[in-house]
Amino acid sequence: MSDMSDPKTVLRHYLQEARDAVVWKLDGLSEHDARMPRTPTGNNLLGVVKHCLNVEAGYFGPTFGREFPIPSELVAMDTYTQDPQADWYARADETKDGLIDLYRRVWAFADQTIEELSLDARGRVPWWRPGRQEVSLHRVIVHVTYDVARHAGHADIMREQQDASVGYRLGNTNLPEGYDWPAYVAKLTALAGQFE
Repeated sequence: MSDMSDPKTVLRHYLQEARDAVVWKLDGLSEHDARMPRTPTGNNLLGVVKHCLNVEAGYFGPTFGREFPIPSELVAMDTYTQDPQADWYARADETKDGLIDLYRRVWAFADQTIEELSLDARGRVPWWRPGRQEVSLHRVIVHVTYDVARHAGHADIMREQQDASVGYRLGNTNLPEGYDWPAYVAKLTALAGQFE
């Protein structure tokens, strides 16, 4: 078991929990269902994976003077001027399994940055506003964990809309077993109705 008294170990643990949550929400989905927009702004489960992998590659790469081994696999920064949503959907030549594999390779790349640097190591986020670009590794780990966890929440809701799959993580829904969900929804609907 990892030493959970070590701050870097704790940070890596929660980052990995968020990563795992994002990826397992695509478990068992077809290419079509993984790509299908679930919100009016086009959010889709595979797009969440692609966004998260590009976020991690950027923050744990150029921010600390490192480059991902195959940069052409990532969305290039100049692509965003043509398509600001370029990292939020899979192109026709990208696959669910391919992007999940790429994300896992990005994890290894990011984890190497975390392993090799101290938490107070200094970096520079080139796409942040001038005057705010200087960061520590500690801050970047927290920032990326926050971002990935936020998108894991989006993925939770989108997957529940898809096929009612819910849960905290694979094998642990963190929900009461045998609960009468239709009755619960009816109760909440009635409560909300009191405020019409």
